[in-house]
Amino acid sequence: MKFREAIIVEGIYDKMKLEQFLDAVIIPVNGFALFRDRNRMKMIRKLAQKNGIIILTDSDRAGFLIRRYIQSCIPAEQIKHAYIPEIPGKEKRKRIPAKEGLLGVEGVSEEIILQALKNAECRSVEDESRRITKQDLFRDGLSGKHNSRRLREELLKELQLPSRLSANSLLDMLNALFTYEEYREFLSDFLKRHEAAF
Repeated sequence: MKFREAIIVEGIYDKMKLEQFLDAVIIPVNGFALFRDRNRMKMIRKLAQKNGIIILTDSDRAGFLIRRYIQSCIPAEQIKHAYIPEIPGKEKRKRIPAKEGLLGVEGVSEEIILQALKNAECRSVEDESRRITKQDLFRDGLSGKHNSRRLREELLKELQLPSRLSANSLLDMLNALFTYEEYREFLSDFLKRHEAAF
């Protein structure tokens, strides 16, 4: 299933779980680290302004604290809330259950997550439009070339995104922020303005 909105989750294992069956930009906030990570919050704001976000955190106290923090930073009309039920248990990768003894996003089934998204009125989209690919980044000099790193750094600065974004994360963000045609137009203008430096 493909979603236009970015999905905000607590950690990398949640992201890995969702990537198995969802096509969306999935942003892990790394738990409470989000409270100090201004760059990540800036990135979430940008995604929320473009297409909205879906918050999908665990149903424990920590998940709700993170959810409330994001809510305090983003206008309500740009947020959809997906809630998983409180199911006792522990994730397979953990030796002991979490503090409250509940399964998190990574531990519940695909069906439960899809139902949570449906309950939040998140609808999958059929999008046949051309996506920006790794080959595009290579062709455009944003990866695999002599000055790719410097060019990517300038692009990230212009888009007001964290400078440490990997090429794969950049690709996700570009597809979330632009259609292919918008990307071509934006990049053409960007390269003209930075031609002398590269």
